[in-house]
Amino acid sequence: MSVTRIRGGLIYDGSLNDPILGDVWLEGDKIISVGEGGPGRAADREIDAAGRIVCPAFVDIHRHPDVKPFTDWTGEVELRQGIGTTVAGNCGISMTPASPAHAAEQYAFDEPVLGPMCPNPPMSYRDYMDALERRPLPLNMAAMIGTGSVRVSLKGFSDAPFTPEEMAAAQALIADSLDAGAPGVSLGIMYLPECYGSIDEFSRMLRPVGEKGGLIATHIRGEGDSMVQSVAEVIEIARRAGCALEISHFKSCGVKNWRRDIHRAIGLIEAARANGQDVTCDFYPYEGGSTALTTMLPPAYVGGDMAAALARLGTEEGVEAFRRSVAVEYPDWDNFALTLGWERILISGVVNEANRRFLGLTVTEAARRFGFEDAAALAAFLMHDEAGRTAIINMSMCQEDIDAVARLPYSAVISDAIYAATDTPHPRMFGAMPKLLREYVGERHVLTMRQAIHKMTMLPARRMGLAGRGELRPGAFADVLMFDPARFTDHATFEDPARLATGLDLMLLNGRTVIEDDRLLTSGAGRCLRVRR
Repeated sequence: MSVTRIRGGLIYDGSLNDPILGDVWLEGDKIISVGEGGPGRAADREIDAAGRIVCPAFVDIHRHPDVKPFTDWTGEVELRQGIGTTVAGNCGISMTPASPAHAAEQYAFDEPVLGPMCPNPPMSYRDYMDALERRPLPLNMAAMIGTGSVRVSLKGFSDAPFTPEEMAAAQALIADSLDAGAPGVSLGIMYLPECYGSIDEFSRMLRPVGEKGGLIATHIRGEGDSMVQSVAEVIEIARRAGCALEISHFKSCGVKNWRRDIHRAIGLIEAARANGQDVTCDFYPYEGGSTALTTMLPPAYVGGDMAAALARLGTEEGVEAFRRSVAVEYPDWDNFALTLGWERILISGVVNEANRRFLGLTVTEAARRFGFEDAAALAAFLMHDEAGRTAIINMSMCQEDIDAVARLPYSAVISDAIYAATDTPHPRMFGAMPKLLREYVGERHVLTMRQAIHKMTMLPARRMGLAGRGELRPGAFADVLMFDPARFTDHATFEDPARLATGLDLMLLNGRTVIEDDRLLTSGAGRCLRVRR
C-alpha cells in the first residue's frame, strides 16, 4: 500500500489537546503516525501543509440524506464543507421501516425532509443497510431507525395508543435495527403521529435501546412555549428506558422565550448529568430552522388521519376550521402560528411548478401578494395542493441562545440539512461547518478552534459509536482535512442559499483524495458504517 505524508501542518487531532506542528502519515485507508517521526520509510506522496490546519474530516450526526444514495448523489455539497461522515434517520423520520399498507402515506409525509422517494425502496432496516453497502457512497454514512417510521409502518397516522401486539412489534423492529448496526434510535415527538405518544409508551418502546446500551436522539415535543417541559419529558423517557440521550438541535423558539428558557432547560440537563444520566445535545449555527409545513397542523385538527386532514384543507369549511385551530394555544403542542407568527415562516420548498411563485416569501407576504384571505388560507392551500410536501424555514431563534448552547462542553455541531427537492434550501445544507469556523471562531470568538473542531469530529463520532472516525491517531481511518482558516469559508445565506463552501485545500476519505483545491475528484470513497455492540 502507498504511504502519504502530510508535512508540517498545524495538527488538531479532534480531541481538546493543544494543536501541534508536525506530520500526519497515512498508509492505505489508515493513519499510521501523527506528530514527529514516521514509519521509517519514504513516502510515496508528500503534501506540504505549512500554514495549514490539518484535522479529521467533520462528522455530521444529524442530516437527512436517507434517500440520496439511491439518486445521482455526488456529495459535493457535503464534501466541499469538509463533511466526511454523516448519520441519517434523524427526527423519527427514517426511510425504513415501511409497510405496504402505509408506505405511500409515509413517503408523502417525509418528502419535505428526505426529498422524493426513489423507485422500489427497501422496506426493512436490514435491506436498507445492505443496499447502502452495495452502492458507491460519496461520504461515510450510518443510519438510525426512527420511531415515527416504526409507528407509521405499524399503524399509519392513527392517534390510538399501541396495542400490546403493536408494542411488541415496535420493540422487535428497534432491537433488530440495533443488532444490524444502527448507531441509535431517533424520535420526532413534535411530529405526527409521534406527538400522540406518552412518556410511558415511548419508554416501553425504547426498552431494547437500554438493554443493548444504545442511544436515543430526539426532536423534542415542543421547542417553543413547552420547550422546558419537553426537555424534562425526554430526560424522563431516557431514564425509564435506561439509555443515553442526545437532544437534537437543542434550541428555544418564540420571541417571548428567548434568553430565558434555554437556560432553564440547560439546568435540567445539568441536573440529570449530575445524577448520573448520560445526556448530551447538538446545535446548528443558524437562527432559522427548517422543516415541513405540516408541522403547523395542530394534532387536534389532524385527529389521527393525515390524509383526511389534508383533504379537508381543500374545503372552505376545512380552511375555517384550520384558521380557528391555529388561533389558540395548546398545553401539549407548540403553535408556531402564535409563538412565531406566519411572518417569520419562509416557504422554502414546493413540489408543484405553479407554486414556485411562493418560494423565498414568508407565508404572510405570499398571502398578501397573491390575493389569499390571510396567511392561514395560503398555508391551508399549500398543504392541500401539495399533499403536505411543502418545506419551510422558520426564523425562530436568537443568537445569544445559540451561543449558550455552543459553549456547552457536551454540545456537538450539526447541520440538520433536509433534502427537499428545491433550489431554495436552508443555507445549512451548504455551509454549516465552515460557518462555525468563520463566525463562531474567527469573527465572534464564541469558541476556540480546538473546541470547534472537537465539536465537529471526535465528540460526535464517539457519541454515535463510530469507531476510528473523527480523530487523528495511529490506527484511525484516514479521513483528513487540510485548509487555511483564513480562506475556508461558507457562502450560503438565507437570501442566496445554494452556494458551495470554498477554501478546502485537501480532503482524504478512507485514504482516497476526494477534494483538492475545491475540486471534487471522486464520489465513491465513502463507506456504509455499522456500529458493532
